[in-house]
Amino acid sequence: MPKKDPLSVAFGLRLRQVREKAGLSQEELALRADLNRTYIGGLERAERNPTIQTASKLASALGVDLGELLSNLQDRKPDCSTLPQPLSAAAVREEISEYSTEKASHRFIDLFCGIGGFRIGFESTGARCVWSCDWDKYARKTYEANFGEEPFGDIHEIAPAAIPRHDILCGGFPCQPFSIAGVSKKNSLGRKHGFSDEKQGNLFFSIADIIDVHRPRAFVLENVKNLKSHDKGHTFDVIRRTLTEALGYTLYHKVIDAKSVVPQHRERIFLVGFREPRWFEFPEFNEEGPKLSSILEKKVESKYTLTDHLWTYLQNYAAKHKAAGNGFGFGINGPSDTTRTLSARYYKDGSEILIKQRKPKNPRRLTPRECARLMGYPDTFNIPVSDTQAYKQFGNSVVVPVVSKIAQKVVASLERPANYSPDLVLKDTP
Repeated sequence: MPKKDPLSVAFGLRLRQVREKAGLSQEELALRADLNRTYIGGLERAERNPTIQTASKLASALGVDLGELLSNLQDRKPDCSTLPQPLSAAAVREEISEYSTEKASHRFIDLFCGIGGFRIGFESTGARCVWSCDWDKYARKTYEANFGEEPFGDIHEIAPAAIPRHDILCGGFPCQPFSIAGVSKKNSLGRKHGFSDEKQGNLFFSIADIIDVHRPRAFVLENVKNLKSHDKGHTFDVIRRTLTEALGYTLYHKVIDAKSVVPQHRERIFLVGFREPRWFEFPEFNEEGPKLSSILEKKVESKYTLTDHLWTYLQNYAAKHKAAGNGFGFGINGPSDTTRTLSARYYKDGSEILIKQRKPKNPRRLTPRECARLMGYPDTFNIPVSDTQAYKQFGNSVVVPVVSKIAQKVVASLERPANYSPDLVLKDTP
């Protein structure tokens, strides 16, 4: 039998003591922490190595501070440090000089990670993900199925200093409070949006807190194009001033349409920041890109074809709005087309992207695999959830090839001297 890690043994004993003190069985704790009972048992028997994400979930479920589970465990002199202690903000800042500078060692965190689009993009540069989080349990399931680890849940339930040290912070913070569709919907329902949306709008400030504590060398943030114009520009101004004036980072931003790398019009704003002033240039993207035929499956199940009832409804609904001068309309696409933007609501009726079929067949929805391809995911990407959840997940995702290109530029900038500036090249104009 292999020797058990002393740190895991110490943690297992501590976990059992705190659990029994709380009067909980393994089953009850597993239910509260949204973990498997056998996993809890494995931790207590030191058959599994705990992670900071798991420890935080267990502490929350037990109603204790994370420190109560972790304090003094290092006194057992473990063979390896598998469970890092939460650090104070001061301690994090003192160790900034130890952050990596080698390409293969760039460490990044994946905030609001969804199903891992940012992770694939940055890992393509040789960077290593050290922490991830997302509140949606179905997204975490897909993430775990593809990367072998479940992200942490609610970011509000962990102190910024308890997040592992990192060189690059990545985050596609929730876009609904700022999106055109999201704002219109919330207005019609009388709900708050933007920073007034307590549940999602203030998540930007969670990012700001983490940047303030850890001072990563760079960050890459993504959001909807409408972020710049939301609330007459006030929202973006708050974000820009927080990142530059309050946190002291050099900021670059650009709206990028993914149509050059996938057959989809999808405009998103990317914000790239550096701790030290650095020269940075966003990658160039061609005007033309692949067409829809490049992502379509050859054999598609009949369940993706619209029923006569739904197809008639969509046509009548579009005609009604057209007569009223409104912009609603379904999108019919052929093999040589570039689609509209895939949204998280695609599971409802698929109206924004419908695929032509030979008559007398009605149009059809994209399959989940086609949606994955439309967002730039490889065919090896595992889809372990229902079609409904898959449509939501891909509709909320970043376009992987876009992130990959930006990641390459960010890493290249970090590997150059901070005072680097490109040679000025004058080009003749016709």
